Amino acid sequence: MTSELVVDVQPKEVSIALLEDKSLVELQSEGRNISFSVGNMYLGRVKKLMPGLNACFVDVGYEKDAFLHYLDLGPQFNSLEKYVKQTLSDKKKLNPITKATILPDLEKDGTVSNTLKVGQEVVVQIVKEPISTKGPRLTSELSFAGRYLVLIPFNDKVSVSQKIKSSEERARLKQLLMSIKPKNFGVIVRTVAEGKRVAELDGELKVLLKHWEEAITKVQKATKYPTLIYEETSRAVGLLRDLFNPSFENIYVNNEAVFNEIKDYVTLIAPERAGIVKLYKGQLPIYDNFGITKQIKSSFGKTVSYKSGAYLIIEHTEALHVVDVNSGNRTKNANGQEANALEVNLGAADELARQLRLRDMGGIIVVDFIDMNEAENRQKLYERMCANMQKDRARHNILPLSKFGLMQITRQRVRPAMDVNTTETCPTCFGKGTIKSSILFTDTLESKIDYLVNKLKIKKFSLHIHPYIAAYINQGVLSLKRKWQMKYGFGIKIIPSQKLAFLEYIFYDPQGEEIDMKEEIEIK
Repeated sequence: MTSELVVDVQPKEVSIALLEDKSLVELQSEGRNISFSVGNMYLGRVKKLMPGLNACFVDVGYEKDAFLHYLDLGPQFNSLEKYVKQTLSDKKKLNPITKATILPDLEKDGTVSNTLKVGQEVVVQIVKEPISTKGPRLTSELSFAGRYLVLIPFNDKVSVSQKIKSSEERARLKQLLMSIKPKNFGVIVRTVAEGKRVAELDGELKVLLKHWEEAITKVQKATKYPTLIYEETSRAVGLLRDLFNPSFENIYVNNEAVFNEIKDYVTLIAPERAGIVKLYKGQLPIYDNFGITKQIKSSFGKTVSYKSGAYLIIEHTEALHVVDVNSGNRTKNANGQEANALEVNLGAADELARQLRLRDMGGIIVVDFIDMNEAENRQKLYERMCANMQKDRARHNILPLSKFGLMQITRQRVRPAMDVNTTETCPTCFGKGTIKSSILFTDTLESKIDYLVNKLKIKKFSLHIHPYIAAYINQGVLSLKRKWQMKYGFGIKIIPSQKLAFLEYIFYDPQGEEIDMKEEIEIK
């Protein structure tokens, strides 16, 4: 099985598609303009104490003050606070954490009024991003997450992930980390560290320690409050950190800056695999080039077709997800109804396992398979579903078929549910129901090009249009595109884009920024 990652970097968002044998199995996207990301650290200032809630509000630069509960200060808060005060008072010399005094743990039944005061500087980390009218949620239990390890200042313990079952491996990792970690630092060993050599773990530990040193240096040099002292990895690298697998054959990126970030990250965690990161320079949108756009359009609707005319109907309710398996218009199997039902059900099991990962369907999933009479076939279906779900990183539980032919699955949600709208609003009538004659569409495009070149003096740009329209414009020796280039200059590029509707168009400048050319009459 070949695994590939395709990273699409757009001005407003970054999305990552995971392909297995060219089939889309995971899709993640995140806006690039989102600030106050989980993991970011700030030197903030206490704005208001709330004794009734045993919490306080801290200014970290967001329009709404961030919320910090007393229990989120963490057991080592006294040690951290004393160290931060020393660091702020001495601007010339940085006192290393290994020589810091460790004070007794914070009392669990204490109060925020006795611990903090208004105007006090505190180092905090965001654990929950702003939602609606609420500001960010904070903690003072600082942690620096890597691929194999999580570094925790002022905590001298080493913990190993419960998912590592082997007691020998757990003991090895614990002993190894105790021998290489500096004093006054705690470490959590993540599941993917199982079987890793000391050099790999030591390399990442040094990187995380460097992050801590950079953060505390920013605290020392802070001249204004609040100050961002540590920023989580970039969007693309953050998404990649959990997805990355050394078995990947290729990682394609369409943005040079993000390509360099990802290449640096892969070089850090798997130097021998750095060559798999490749910069995509094609003219076609990267998702169109790898057939991802079409798969997105066909995979997120209510009805999902798979082989030989069979299809799934997926419904979402408040309590659970319901999936119905239909054989459709497929021809009967020569071996009879039972063999036909088994073939359709096995295909449905393959497609459903992909859909669960792709849509990140969490909670209870009930699947109505086609009835089968033989217990052997029902067992085959159950085993096929279990085998398919082994590739799923989310915790899940699958029950055998019930008497009614229903399969029940529970699945943990790894990230917010992916919701892709596969329907399109008509780009030319905006829902009014009447459009200009289609044959005049190219005349409209030419008038836009004329306005761009002659009025706005923009000589280089690309026009993204539906592939059918692009084929019409490019056809023939003396094509419409060639006529436009002869008339308006050779800076015009025609790019077919599968994500656009039939009569939709978008102009882009050479930097990839959209040039808004919609007329007022089109927007009304």
